[in-house]
Amino acid sequence: MEKNQFIMNIPHAESVNLESLVEYQSGQLVSLTITQLPNISVILFAIPQGEEIGAHSAPGDGLLQILDGAAEITIGDKTLTVEKGESVVMPANVPHALAAKERFKMLLTYIK
Repeated sequence: MEKNQFIMNIPHAESVNLESLVEYQSGQLVSLTITQLPNISVILFAIPQGEEIGAHSAPGDGLLQILDGAAEITIGDKTLTVEKGESVVMPANVPHALAAKERFKMLLTYIK
């Protein structure tokens, strides 16, 4: 990363469709880190149908934005479906998991 460049892996000073920056790959989760700093991470994901991210917790809040498809998200003991154009906050220190009942792309902003 260049000095004073906080956002990486996407063009600067150009209009960008974030959804187009990650492609689905059968049987594997694809990710692209946009920024990785001590207190914030921004990562794009493409998750094919049938894949899951198992239950885990983190010391910061995560803002998940669905860019394509829909994800089944469990936060604590609550399960919800989040669809394209929708967002959900996964609170710090609360276990959460994601399941791709259909394929989906998401932007995760993690702040601690």
